[in-house]
Amino acid sequence: MQGLSEQLLTEEEGDAVAVIRPTAASAVLLVCEHASRRLPQRFGDLGLSAEARASHIAWDPGALATAEIMADNLDATLIHQRFSRLIYDCNRPPEAPGAMPETSEVYSIPGNHGIDVGERKARTEALYLPFHAKIAATIAARQAGGQPTVLVTMHSFTPVYMGQRRDVEIGLLHDADSRLVDTMLAQVGDTYTVRRNEPYGPADGVTHTLVKHALPHGLLNVMIEVRNDLLTDKAGQEAMAGFLTGLLQQSLAAL
Repeated sequence: MQGLSEQLLTEEEGDAVAVIRPTAASAVLLVCEHASRRLPQRFGDLGLSAEARASHIAWDPGALATAEIMADNLDATLIHQRFSRLIYDCNRPPEAPGAMPETSEVYSIPGNHGIDVGERKARTEALYLPFHAKIAATIAARQAGGQPTVLVTMHSFTPVYMGQRRDVEIGLLHDADSRLVDTMLAQVGDTYTVRRNEPYGPADGVTHTLVKHALPHGLLNVMIEVRNDLLTDKAGQEAMAGFLTGLLQQSLAAL
């Protein structure tokens, strides 16, 4: 009998996780947990409007496109999720309420109300476990081959949250290890408004991927949050990717 996790995604929908440039030479390993707003067929529209399904509650607009340009610039491997965080937020552990949220900002998510234990297990096995297994296996293979790893996770955030305007343009987030963020902030210049642990920080539970994969191995790491109104078109994505590429290169050279 098929397990619940096998039934969640159809054969046509493919894998939960994708890897771009798997043999790339850069020390930077890019990860995008909220890359897609796609919902698996099984879930329909979760009871949400088209507007809600296209909004920041479903994904991080512009984050994957920017990460792809950075991967090209750096010759870096990029690992990204292929389905919406509304089904499972891969930057949250299974026990976190936000892993399968019933509400997000001003939106109620009807399809996530009253999820039973079996459904939570199915989503975890189909989406979260393969995603993090791929990251872990990639880091292990790089270590075995003598290739260093700097873990960089890419996100975007909405300019207005709960009615409040956010003036920060780029957030550089860290958990217990601030080495890379400290150096990036020292190199950053005045092109953008860049701040430490804004608009979120460790207390908000957003550093899960860094804690799970970077801290145990002592890897340099940063979670980059970009305000998504800067990423609405190719020109904006290229400008931001160029800035972040240069900042990472300068900072890693300084370290």
